[in-house]
Amino acid sequence: MITIHMTAASNVGCVRRQNEDMVLLGNHFVRNDAFTTRVDLTNNDRYIVAVADGMGGHNRGDVASSDTLHNLEFYFHDLPTGLTAESVKEKFEDWLVSINNIIESKGRSDEQFIGMGTTLVGLAFYEGRFFTLNCGDSRLYRFRDGELTQLTTDHSLSNMLGSSQHSNVITNCIGGGATSSFIDIENITDEMQEGDVYMLCSDGLTDMLSDSIIFTLLSEGSDANKLCDAAVAAGGLDNVSCCVLQF
Repeated sequence: MITIHMTAASNVGCVRRQNEDMVLLGNHFVRNDAFTTRVDLTNNDRYIVAVADGMGGHNRGDVASSDTLHNLEFYFHDLPTGLTAESVKEKFEDWLVSINNIIESKGRSDEQFIGMGTTLVGLAFYEGRFFTLNCGDSRLYRFRDGELTQLTTDHSLSNMLGSSQHSNVITNCIGGGATSSFIDIENITDEMQEGDVYMLCSDGLTDMLSDSIIFTLLSEGSDANKLCDAAVAAGGLDNVSCCVLQF
């Protein structure tokens, strides 16, 4: 059995008028709130945690992030049992096509939803295996033995060019009027260790807090609330959301 202590928080920040982020833990959705839970997982269980960051400057990013996480939660828990690791990856790729179609069709039926989009970062447990999910520039970190490691790659123009310029321009997302999108899926089951801490977050946190500050906060045992509070105190220029998982 695997026991995971989880905290999640999502804050509008100091500048934005509304919160377009959302956090998913199992079947619980967090926006403008905080949440704490503990789960005990066996090899027959499934559980998913994710952060979605609705894209600022586009129509209804709040709807895009909410629709994406609600659809993901339903789809994941509706997966058949007994899938191989490769089949799980294929199912997530199928889901990406489906959710893109759903979001784009919503834009075609109502102009207020035209171009809405969102990022997604997630950690999914399916029958004894852990998978990371990434589409956009929200991040997943691992803190282990005094070392902080970013496990996902930012799908951003700045990362592509190797420059800090264009830091807010993403090259991959769900919806957003993109002609194509992709999702990075990794099976990290063999890399998991007892004592690990995993942190998923929107860029509203990482734009305000350097990796060294995140390292210090996680070293001190900070939960999601404390991390979000630190990002808000540093300026809170965007919505701030994160989830901390302690194994």
